[in-house]
Amino acid sequence: MTGKLDLLTPFNSQIIFIDHQPQMAFGVQSIDRQVLKNNTVALAKAAKAFTIPATITTVETNSFSGKTYPELLDVFPEAPLLERTSMNSWDDQKVRDALATGAAQGRKKIVVSGLWTEVCNTSFVLSAMADTDYEIYMVSDASGGTSKEAHDMAMMRMVQAGVIPVTWQQVMLEWQRDWAKRDTYDAVMDIVREHSGAYGMGVDYAYTMVHGAAQRGTHTGETLAPIPA
Repeated sequence: MTGKLDLLTPFNSQIIFIDHQPQMAFGVQSIDRQVLKNNTVALAKAAKAFTIPATITTVETNSFSGKTYPELLDVFPEAPLLERTSMNSWDDQKVRDALATGAAQGRKKIVVSGLWTEVCNTSFVLSAMADTDYEIYMVSDASGGTSKEAHDMAMMRMVQAGVIPVTWQQVMLEWQRDWAKRDTYDAVMDIVREHSGAYGMGVDYAYTMVHGAAQRGTHTGETLAPIPA
């Protein structure tokens, strides 16, 4: 239990993205699919900013599921894609080996984002926990199920087995932990402004209106003063 009380850090974590492919996303009904992609890509950018080892799995790419989100691959352009046939990623030795490499470095906290929550995520998690001492952190808002009930029941089942439920922004800010860590501060703020909705808008507002920073973007046109009609 004490391990679960330890916060996520850039040194005790690794991450796996399970089957973020179009045909899998088409079936998602538990979360808006554009929000799902936004959250997944934001989580990936956070992992890259903190140099978290990432594993990307795919299933039946050419026969059914389609290609991995290009936005996700843009974050990790050189990452291998671990293709398999089983719905359970743990059944593929490549996946086990990739995670074991990180675990050997002390990265036994496995952050999981995947499709679908009730199938690929749940089977992977239960199998991995049965065979290892890994701690699983399931990113609920970067995962999706075929219905809200399917997602919720899968999350409940995994939590009962000892999985820690988290959200993507929670994971990123836990990795950051202290705003005095300037080596990752700017990257985190960039992710927040691009992917965190109202929080990101608030950061832009504070930077420009309170601190006098230049506005982001490439706009060079004039601001035309009001002219009464």
